Amino acid sequence: MLKTDHLNVDMFEKFAPRPGERALVPELTPKAQVALMCRMLFAEGWDDHIAGHITVRQPDGTILTNPWELTWDEVTASDIVTLDDKGNILDSNWNTTPAIGLHLQLHDARSEINVVIHNHPKWSGIWANLQETPPIYDQAGAYCGSELPIYNEYLGTFENQATSLTAVEALGDAKWALLAHHGALVVGRDLRQAHLRAATLEWRCRRAYEVRLAGGAEPLAADVIKQVSLPDPNGFPFLWEAMARRELRRDPNVLS
Repeated sequence: MLKTDHLNVDMFEKFAPRPGERALVPELTPKAQVALMCRMLFAEGWDDHIAGHITVRQPDGTILTNPWELTWDEVTASDIVTLDDKGNILDSNWNTTPAIGLHLQLHDARSEINVVIHNHPKWSGIWANLQETPPIYDQAGAYCGSELPIYNEYLGTFENQATSLTAVEALGDAKWALLAHHGALVVGRDLRQAHLRAATLEWRCRRAYEVRLAGGAEPLAADVIKQVSLPDPNGFPFLWEAMARRELRRDPNVLS
């Protein structure tokens, strides 16, 4: 029997960082946070060459995104591009992907979404190509719940505004989706929440494929998934900071 009683709201309130406590990461500019997010997700398997894009809406309505020309594991803070809400570049000589329209439409359609992530990860990409929803076999795969829609109407690439708008409408109010024959899409309120969702999705997909190759097993029951899903809407305590510190150890120049 899984021990699930430790995953409760009281635990998250008890261990939530409080004012005056030791900082878990150095003070980071918004652009440094986005650059770190690129590095962190690259390490999680969101690493299809120069494909993929992260957008983060700022309080003033501008949007930060990674440049088209760079891989996620080489992006630094100074490379991050600022866009207006129409996608116009405000402060960079880098380019943005033509598929940025999908992100802009999502930000426009859902006011609660400040982070949008799209790439072609290995493990979730397998299930997207199978057009199947991966079962959940362990606690780490259940952190964000079980519902996972598949957008299975491949109409072309996302630089076509009609195609991207169809994907936005199909996503509805979901927090993530598999894009058939394409990749994965994750949205979130902030970087911490979006990171947990992206990492959980790839873990879930990897474990499900490994279990299938091993001959199959009984997935977690729906009531168990509900018990172990994290109650904190802002992600797993300390996880974002821990993964950020790992990237800072690997390459402190990410902040430059």
